[in-house]
Amino acid sequence: MSTASATRTQLAFDELGTPLRETTFVVFDLETTGGSAETDAITEFGAVKVRGGEVIGEFATLVDPGRGIPPEIIALTGITDAMVYTAPKIEAVLPAFLEFAAGSVLVAHNSGFDVGFIKASCRKLGYRWPKPAVVCTVRLGRRVLTREEAPSCRLSALAALFRAATMPNHRALADARATVDVLHGLLERVGSLGVQSLEELLDYLPEVTAAQRRKRTLAEDLPNEPGVYLFRGPSEEVLYVGTASDLKRRVRQYFTAGETRRRLREMVSLAVRVDTVTCAHPLEAEVRELRLLSAHKPAYNRRSKNARNSWWITLTEEPFPRLSIVRRARDGALGPFRSKRMADEALLALQDATGIRPCTVRIPAKAATGSPCALAELDRCGAPCAGRQTVEQYKTLVHAVDALVAGRHLDPLRLLESRLAALSTEERFEQARTGRDRMSTLIRALDRGQRLAALASVAELVAARPDSAGGWEFAVVRHGRLASAGVARRGVQPMPVVENLVASAETVIPGEGPLRGAPAEEVGVVLRWLDRPGTRMVRCTSPWAEPAECAARWRPWLDIADRARVSLVIRD
Repeated sequence: MSTASATRTQLAFDELGTPLRETTFVVFDLETTGGSAETDAITEFGAVKVRGGEVIGEFATLVDPGRGIPPEIIALTGITDAMVYTAPKIEAVLPAFLEFAAGSVLVAHNSGFDVGFIKASCRKLGYRWPKPAVVCTVRLGRRVLTREEAPSCRLSALAALFRAATMPNHRALADARATVDVLHGLLERVGSLGVQSLEELLDYLPEVTAAQRRKRTLAEDLPNEPGVYLFRGPSEEVLYVGTASDLKRRVRQYFTAGETRRRLREMVSLAVRVDTVTCAHPLEAEVRELRLLSAHKPAYNRRSKNARNSWWITLTEEPFPRLSIVRRARDGALGPFRSKRMADEALLALQDATGIRPCTVRIPAKAATGSPCALAELDRCGAPCAGRQTVEQYKTLVHAVDALVAGRHLDPLRLLESRLAALSTEERFEQARTGRDRMSTLIRALDRGQRLAALASVAELVAARPDSAGGWEFAVVRHGRLASAGVARRGVQPMPVVENLVASAETVIPGEGPLRGAPAEEVGVVLRWLDRPGTRMVRCTSPWAEPAECAARWRPWLDIADRARVSLVIRD
């Protein structure tokens, strides 16, 4: 056989997929306070990383759920409030678990439950769900085993069937170890049926449509590199946009049983081509995805497609300004808000904190003859509509709004806090709860807005992150936008790479508004990347700093408010 022929044969074999013996699985289990991913919380993580039948790592920790554990859950798991009291919170555990599982296939017994909690935590904490392949040992067991052999697919039953070295006991690490032995037993069974690759394993599970199978060839020529992929329809329209750390592996998953979403199966049936854009690292891929979503507005993406989905609070331009919710940010605006409801909540809190008039009538600068409303009688409004307040007197309220948003002083928040304390003392708990929730929304908006605005104010910032292989990932950020991205692999001098990236970076002309015209979602993505542990500043044209009196000072208050809200929900 010629060398060329041998090469072609090897490439064809590679197209069969990733051999199971070379696939890294992270088998994990969670313990929680209940069955709802939206209202309950995680109390324990347990995970085992395996490849080729060998254990290569374990991850285990209790988690402080921030609430009491119900007695029936304590009886089931043995995890008590005292055990989790000093445990790390999910904010610290989740990124560690995502790093531990990065690039692996997730495995869980009844994976919908465990993956549901992880996805909900990612959504609440602002982490991007990496969309890994997922294998459910319950589904695989039902596919492989007969009813006579396994009347029940409970973990304890399958662990006994496969003689697991560790028996499950409703503790996360023990259950994960038992699931490893169950997984290996099931893989031995499917191996005898000719299932030798990850793709074949996912295909072996039920619910793979004929349309999905026919479209596998769309992934054949894709690179094994990070980037963005675009499914295109018969008229060249972009149907769907996504990101991947490995483009070929991710796109292949759409043609297996791993993809169960009905809308995306429909999208696959319409697709005729998959285009890709390779990227230097995940940050570039995520930013490019946002820009492509905004440009193409694909029909099958549910995510926000453009910056107009943001809402802002701004002061109107009139002698006695009032607060208004708008789509387009101006200088000094508060935001961005992801929904109008959140903007409404923050606006009410801001009115209450500063005394800005809530009415919408236009008031002349002089000789106002209106009738004061009930708020004036409660000393919550100076009644400029009745001529009781001059333009100059009213300006102090406008300046209070501007100073709070800009981070120059926090007196309005202290005023709200004192009013909440008074309501509680008077046992007006419903009003206190409403005021607390509005104040929480306002503080979060101020905190996020000030952090985004601080980043957008820097003309140029260059940052680096280790790439886990001895090299570096670089990002050149100009006014909050990613202007250039690149890598210096292990052994490559980093500074010449940085100089080339800066020289070739996109020119960014700042616009108006707190974010200098940058899309809020993109600035948020860049900020999360910069905030990750291990990121280093290479240089920046001006100091990147938040205001001295920023809302970040009130984060401890937010933690207390959140715990009080959760405690009330549990009691109800």
